[in-house]
Amino acid sequence: MLDDNIKLKTRRFANGQLLESERSVVQEFPVRLTVNGRELTTLISSPHQLNFLVAGFLRNQGFVETLDDFLCFGVCEDFGVANVRLAREIPAQLVPTLTSGCGTGISFNLDVTKLRPKHQQGVSYSPAAVLSLMQELNQQTELYRSHGGIHSAAVGDDSGLLIHAEDLGRHNTFDRLAGQALFQNVDLTGKMLVTSGRVSTEMVAKAVHLGIALIATRTSPTDKAIEICKATGTTMIGYLRGESFEIFSEP
Repeated sequence: MLDDNIKLKTRRFANGQLLESERSVVQEFPVRLTVNGRELTTLISSPHQLNFLVAGFLRNQGFVETLDDFLCFGVCEDFGVANVRLAREIPAQLVPTLTSGCGTGISFNLDVTKLRPKHQQGVSYSPAAVLSLMQELNQQTELYRSHGGIHSAAVGDDSGLLIHAEDLGRHNTFDRLAGQALFQNVDLTGKMLVTSGRVSTEMVAKAVHLGIALIATRTSPTDKAIEICKATGTTMIGYLRGESFEIFSEP
C-alpha cells in the first residue's frame, strides 16, 4: 500500500447532527529540484517514489533520454530536495508554461508545433484491450479508494498493464510513468496510456514524446489536445466508462 495520506480529526454533519470524526486526506509534498547547480523548479506532488517523478519530469522536458544522461542523482525525502547533475547542460533560457488543473505543474519550452510521433503508423488496439487496460488501472488504484483526490494513469498493450502511477497531480502521473519506464527499461513506443484525469495539451505532448500511440481518459480531452493528437496520428479516447467510450481522433 502507498502511504501518502494523513489522518485528521474532522466534524461530520449528517442526519441533522454534528459529530466528531476522522478522515484520511491526501498529502501534498513539494520537491525542490536543482539541476546542474541551478534551482529549476518545485514539483508539487505525492511523496512516494520521488526518483520516478524527478527522472520522468526531466525526461518529458527533453533534458534526458537514458539513465546514462544522469551523472549524479540524489533525492532527500526527509527535506523534499532533489539534486541532479546531467551530462548535458540545460538551456540557459527556459520559457515556463504553467499547466492547467489541480496540482498545477510546469513545462519548459513547450512548442507543440515541433512534436513528431515516435510510434509507427498503423498501430492498432481492439476495443476490448482498451477497456481491459482501464479496468486494470481501476483495480490497481489504492489511494482514491480511501479518500479520493488522487489521479492515476497506466501504460499497457495487448498483454495488459505494464506500469501504473498515482499522484495528486494528473500531470505528475505522466512524469512518474516516464521515470519508472526509464528505471525499469520499459519501452513505451506504440503503447496505450489510460488516465483518470482530463487530458490537456502538455499531457499529450508528454505522451507523444514518449512514443505513446493511444491515450484514453475516464473524463474528457481539451480541444487543443485533440488537435495535437490529430496532427501526430495519436488516438484520443474520452469518456471511457464501463463498456463504452468516445473516439476523438485516429479511430
